Amino acid sequence: MRTEVTLQGLQAALIPVRLARKSIGFVPTMGNLHQGHITLVKEAKKYCDLVVVSIFVNPTQFGAGEDFERYPRTLDADSQLLADAGCDIIFAPSVQQMYGTQPQLTTVHVEAIANDLCGKSRPGHFTGVA
Repeated sequence: MRTEVTLQGLQAALIPVRLARKSIGFVPTMGNLHQGHITLVKEAKKYCDLVVVSIFVNPTQFGAGEDFERYPRTLDADSQLLADAGCDIIFAPSVQQMYGTQPQLTTVHVEAIANDLCGKSRPGHFTGVA
């Protein structure tokens, strides 16, 4: 299993897989993994030749009063769980790698789902997810 921290590194790692026309499964997470995440990885392994799991604590998913800085970051423990589950690549980028240094000019609003689930108590959460 390998860990990539840049978009360029991930893209380079996937070139031979794509050239071989193999399938790629993707499981997006914010880390601090639990058994539900591991089940998704194992399911992806059943259907895909290669499984990539992202671990990215996304600041745009956190609203006012939600503590982005205190969200548990457990990359070492997560890496072991993912290795045991058969994950092939962990993509663990930084906030700067994902968003760059320029102001964010575009957002995607998902109105219907934003009124349900945790959207009721976390305004803006699903905009951050999207």
